[in-house]
Amino acid sequence: MNAVEAVRAGDLDRLAVLLAADPGLVHARPDGQRTLLHVLADWPGNRAHGPATAAALVAAGADVDARFVGAHRETALHWAASNDDVPLVDALLDLGADIDADGAVIADGTPLSDAVAFAQRAAAARLVERGATVRQAEAAALGLVDLLDSVDDLDLCFWYACHGGSRAAAELLLARGARLDHVPGWERLTPLDAAERAGAAELVAWLRGRGARRASEL
Repeated sequence: MNAVEAVRAGDLDRLAVLLAADPGLVHARPDGQRTLLHVLADWPGNRAHGPATAAALVAAGADVDARFVGAHRETALHWAASNDDVPLVDALLDLGADIDADGAVIADGTPLSDAVAFAQRAAAARLVERGATVRQAEAAALGLVDLLDSVDDLDLCFWYACHGGSRAAAELLLARGARLDHVPGWERLTPLDAAERAGAAELVAWLRGRGARRASEL
């Protein structure tokens, strides 16, 4: 069993043997892109003994904020957030991870950006609890209406509110002048499409009642 396999299996004893034999493993990128912390946080997340494995790697010298090498610069925390792996989110933060690290595959944003974009609601809520900076669109998706007093992009925030299934935020933003059928630049989905994808039946009914359309109906 190599180090990648030990991390994926949560085999702390084997991992300890491997790290003792080759301390440089904590800095290695077995596939040229991922560190062992990235392997731990990678899909599907929530691995056996994840927090303890993270602690063992950092104690051995791993950089908790090491970046993926490739098309983006995500940290292990980005990936834990993307997989709704709340125990690992907590563990990485307790180990000193930068809660607002940039480099996300979503708009070069933070771990919270990933959690919101991929509808990982538990991880998003925990990041907010732990003090993550909340951007306006993220606040809309999470229904944090107290953070929406002044909105720079009503259409974007309205779309995110529907993506997040937040009727309270959607009502507020539509009343302020957001476009009901706004289609963002990254995917051809209207707010109604986004709400349907989120399974937000009450919000879908409310949007339909106001004349909202799917992208296929435009």
